[in-house]
Amino acid sequence: MAPAKPSSGKDSYSVILPTFNERQNLPIITWLLACTFTEHNLDWELVIVDDGSPDGTQDVAKQLIKAYSPHVQLQARSGKLGLGTAYVHGLKFARGNHIVIMDADFSHHPKFIPQMIALQKAHDYDIVTGTRYAGDGGVYGWDLKRKLTSKGANIFADTVLRPGVSDLTGSFRLYKRAVLEKLFESTDARGFTMQMALAVTAKAKGYSIGEVPISFVDRVYGDSKLGGEEIVEYAKGVLQLWWSI
Repeated sequence: MAPAKPSSGKDSYSVILPTFNERQNLPIITWLLACTFTEHNLDWELVIVDDGSPDGTQDVAKQLIKAYSPHVQLQARSGKLGLGTAYVHGLKFARGNHIVIMDADFSHHPKFIPQMIALQKAHDYDIVTGTRYAGDGGVYGWDLKRKLTSKGANIFADTVLRPGVSDLTGSFRLYKRAVLEKLFESTDARGFTMQMALAVTAKAKGYSIGEVPISFVDRVYGDSKLGGEEIVEYAKGVLQLWWSI
């Protein structure tokens, strides 16, 4: 499929969903997205970017394309190329003038998307990010160690970078498409630190960011992709951003 041309006129929303071994989760998250957008009468599509999952995720995605036509598309890649590049790849094929990025494992519930859209429209924000650490947001299903690691990472980044965002590592966001395109051009971060880099770069460029409290729930099916290497990468990324921005 050739890269799509962004839609014009009426607001439209493309959800870019990177996947790797999400065969069990993908049908349910797609159904929830369809219900949410249909209930609120929103123009939407789902762009699944799968990194060569060996568990049959792509077979499931192809069935979903038929079931939800014309709202779902699959953009497969040959191997596990990383979360950040998956968003960049998906944007090439997305047709919406607004882009939603989120996880496929139910950590992010689609029910918060209408709240993010409403806040964006009310204040014309360039970005709206879901936050676990403000208002009535929260984290469920993590043990104390992981909660402290996540909270500590955000405190560390906030102290060094002063981004003005309560949840710098969050990966549930709504972007104006043009803004996200500019941010991708302005940052080289494509790994675990990408969400942080995008938020910090957005602040440096004067883009406006709103926050919606969300409930983050640990995955039910599959394994977490977070490990020691990602934590080290994150710490390095904070210092690199502090040096460069």
